[in-house]
Amino acid sequence: FVKIILFMIKISEKAVLRLNELKITEKYNSDFNLRVLVKGGGCSGLMYDLKFDNQISDTDKVFEDAGIKIIIDKKSLFYLIGTELDFSDGLNGKGFEFKNPNASRTCGCGESFSL
Repeated sequence: FVKIILFMIKISEKAVLRLNELKITEKYNSDFNLRVLVKGGGCSGLMYDLKFDNQISDTDKVFEDAGIKIIIDKKSLFYLIGTELDFSDGLNGKGFEFKNPNASRTCGCGESFSL
Protein backbone atom coordinates (compact mmCIF):
# COMPACT_ATOMS: atom_id res chain seq x y z
CA PHE A 1 0.00 0.00 0.00
CA VAL A 2 1.52 3.30 -1.11
CA LYS A 3 0.03 6.61 -0.09
CA ILE A 4 0.69 9.44 -2.52
CA ILE A 5 0.88 12.95 -1.12
CA LEU A 6 0.01 15.52 -3.76
CA PHE A 7 1.36 18.39 -1.67
CA MET A 8 2.68 18.96 1.80
CA ILE A 9 1.44 22.49 2.23
CA LYS A 10 -0.11 24.77 -0.36
CA ILE A 11 -0.06 28.57 -0.21
CA SER A 12 -2.94 30.57 -1.68
CA GLU A 13 -2.32 33.52 -3.99
CA LYS A 14 -3.46 36.00 -1.30
CA ALA A 15 -1.10 34.43 1.26
CA VAL A 16 1.82 34.58 -1.21
CA LEU A 17 1.18 38.28 -1.82
CA ARG A 18 0.99 39.04 1.91
CA LEU A 19 4.11 36.97 2.73
CA ASN A 20 6.09 38.79 0.04
CA GLU A 21 4.86 42.17 1.38
CA LEU A 22 5.88 41.23 4.93
CA LYS A 23 9.28 40.01 3.81
CA ILE A 24 9.95 43.38 2.16
CA THR A 25 8.54 45.62 4.92
CA GLU A 26 10.31 43.65 7.67
CA LYS A 27 13.55 43.74 5.62
CA TYR A 28 14.18 39.99 5.31
CA ASN A 29 16.60 39.13 2.51
CA SER A 30 16.37 36.16 0.13
CA ASP A 31 18.17 33.89 2.66
CA PHE A 32 15.01 33.86 4.78
CA ASN A 33 12.25 31.34 4.09
CA LEU A 34 8.88 30.65 5.67
CA ARG A 35 9.01 28.33 8.67
CA VAL A 36 5.71 26.65 9.59
CA LEU A 37 5.52 25.06 13.04
CA VAL A 38 2.95 23.15 15.02
CA LYS A 39 3.43 23.38 18.76
CA GLY A 40 1.49 22.58 21.91
CA GLY A 41 -0.88 25.23 23.21
CA GLY A 42 -4.14 27.01 22.59
CA CYS A 43 -7.55 25.90 23.75
CA SER A 44 -7.64 22.88 21.41
CA GLY A 45 -4.16 21.57 22.23
CA LEU A 46 -2.08 22.48 19.16
CA MET A 47 -1.18 25.82 17.59
CA TYR A 48 0.31 26.99 14.32
CA ASP A 49 3.29 29.33 14.20
CA LEU A 50 4.70 31.19 11.20
CA LYS A 51 7.99 33.02 11.00
CA PHE A 52 10.77 33.88 8.59
CA ASP A 53 13.88 31.80 9.22
CA ASN A 54 17.29 31.46 7.58
CA GLN A 55 18.36 28.34 9.49
CA ILE A 56 17.67 24.85 8.15
CA SER A 57 18.62 21.87 10.30
CA ASP A 58 19.35 18.33 9.13
CA THR A 59 15.94 17.18 10.38
CA ASP A 60 13.98 19.94 8.61
CA LYS A 61 12.15 19.30 5.36
CA VAL A 62 12.03 22.02 2.72
CA PHE A 63 9.16 22.33 0.25
CA GLU A 64 8.25 24.99 -2.26
CA ASP A 65 4.90 26.29 -3.45
CA ALA A 66 4.16 29.39 -5.55
CA GLY A 67 7.77 30.52 -5.29
CA ILE A 68 7.81 30.39 -1.48
CA LYS A 69 10.25 28.01 0.23
CA ILE A 70 8.67 26.41 3.28
CA ILE A 71 10.67 24.88 6.14
CA ILE A 72 8.90 22.34 8.33
CA ASP A 73 10.50 20.56 11.29
CA LYS A 74 10.18 16.80 11.61
CA LYS A 75 7.60 16.92 14.44
CA SER A 76 5.30 19.37 12.63
CA LEU A 77 5.41 17.48 9.33
CA PHE A 78 2.78 14.91 10.37
CA TYR A 79 0.23 17.59 11.30
CA LEU A 80 0.58 19.66 8.13
CA ILE A 81 0.14 17.15 5.29
CA GLY A 82 -2.36 18.57 2.80
CA THR A 83 -2.77 21.91 4.58
CA GLU A 84 -3.42 25.17 2.73
CA LEU A 85 -2.19 28.48 4.08
CA ASP A 86 -4.55 31.29 3.12
CA PHE A 87 -4.81 34.98 3.96
CA SER A 88 -8.04 36.78 4.72
CA ASP A 89 -8.21 40.55 4.86
CA GLY A 90 -10.95 43.13 4.87
CA LEU A 91 -13.38 44.11 7.61
CA ASN A 92 -13.79 40.63 9.03
CA GLY A 93 -10.38 39.34 7.95
CA LYS A 94 -8.48 37.09 10.31
CA GLY A 95 -5.03 37.31 8.72
CA PHE A 96 -3.31 34.02 7.95
CA GLU A 97 -5.58 30.98 8.10
CA PHE A 98 -4.70 27.29 7.99
CA LYS A 99 -7.10 25.02 6.13
CA ASN A 100 -6.00 21.69 7.56
CA PRO A 101 -7.87 18.52 6.50
CA ASN A 102 -6.24 16.64 9.41
CA ALA A 103 -7.68 18.91 12.11
CA SER A 104 -10.76 17.42 13.70
CA ARG A 105 -11.54 20.38 15.91
CA THR A 106 -10.58 24.02 15.87
CA CYS A 107 -11.32 26.66 18.41
CA GLY A 108 -13.49 29.69 17.72
CA CYS A 109 -10.54 31.99 17.13
CA GLY A 110 -9.00 29.62 14.55
CA GLU A 111 -5.62 29.75 16.27
CA SER A 112 -5.53 26.20 17.62
CA PHE A 113 -6.66 22.73 16.63
CA SER A 114 -6.59 19.04 17.58
CA LEU A 115 -6.42 15.80 15.64
